[in-house]
Amino acid sequence: MHPTVRFVKRLIDVVGAGAGLAMTLPLYVPIAAAIKLESKGPLFYTQKRAGRLIDGEDGGRWVEFEMIKFRSMRQDAERETGAVISTAGDPRITKVGKFLRATRLDEIPQFWNVLKGDMSLVGPRPERPEILKNLVMAIPFFEERTRDIKPGLTGLAQVTLDYTGGAEEGSEVSQLRATLVNPFDIPEAEGALADDMRLKLMFDLGYSAALEDLWSYAKVEAWIIVRTPWVMATSRGR
Repeated sequence: MHPTVRFVKRLIDVVGAGAGLAMTLPLYVPIAAAIKLESKGPLFYTQKRAGRLIDGEDGGRWVEFEMIKFRSMRQDAERETGAVISTAGDPRITKVGKFLRATRLDEIPQFWNVLKGDMSLVGPRPERPEILKNLVMAIPFFEERTRDIKPGLTGLAQVTLDYTGGAEEGSEVSQLRATLVNPFDIPEAEGALADDMRLKLMFDLGYSAALEDLWSYAKVEAWIIVRTPWVMATSRGR
């Protein structure tokens, strides 16, 4: 990342996260009431995530942190399954949680993570460490998406793909999906869990490349930030 971009990006993070907290605080009361009325359990849900990849031995290491969200699943949702990636139609998600995820309102507490410096407003979404290890083994260069880049509250993949990372029906990406995720047309590989992650990686690496130049960064960052409220308002994805 270019040094000037790093400075500008952190400045935008601090100002943007502060403004985001001020504007979204009035939403906390109705969201809290809806969550509590539907299901038992805590209002917030914290989860360990892998953040920025730092150079080091064996390719480097991820800086782990506790990411905070509004709870969108039933309590003890992973007691029997362990850590698994949520998929479309996941039965563990509550009715309120489904709405919060579709509008991305479950993510707004992460403005605190941005202010603390764990995350950035814009960047690749952080994955869980135990799941990330498997993704790195299955998808070449998957670890490069966060090399020296903090994960983001929103990002190029988030405003282009749906909530789980799939290509929207009729989009340009959906027309190229088979070439991108299963180029050799192997029947056994069709529908693999890593497919959507391969699509995410393509956009995350594109965003990473934009950070090497201030003008490229400014254009991409502005487009993502402006597009994010529209994605939330139209409830794209699950």
